Amino acid sequence: LCDLYTRHGVDLGELRPATVRGDDAMTRDDFRGEIVIAPPGAIQDRWSRRLPDPVVCLASGWMTVRQRAKQRGVELPLILSDHADWDELCQTFEDVDAPEIWVTHGREEAIVHHCRLTGRKARALALVGFEDEAE
Repeated sequence: LCDLYTRHGVDLGELRPATVRGDDAMTRDDFRGEIVIAPPGAIQDRWSRRLPDPVVCLASGWMTVRQRAKQRGVELPLILSDHADWDELCQTFEDVDAPEIWVTHGREEAIVHHCRLTGRKARALALVGFEDEAE
């Protein structure tokens, strides 16, 4: 993913793999003051013991819920979602101008209501297997 950003002109600075072993491995002192980007479960892996006094940060839309951050041991929750927000959804409805909007999850009734108020046909779909999915 970093290579893709770099190819498109995004300067990510110097990037070094944190999990390399042997002569090229970063030492505990090398990590001091550095930012390590890793999947959520990585802090439980053995290699993470080399991180001196880590501040655990998690970027997710779920970080709006304080209890979720607390449960995961997150000290610095960053509220960042890969989902569209309300204004983006409404703008997409306008831009696409689809004859009908099918809502598959989230706050279906609110989206259907908004679509109908703005003259768009909309309905919520019941997807098999997603009834118990947490929002």
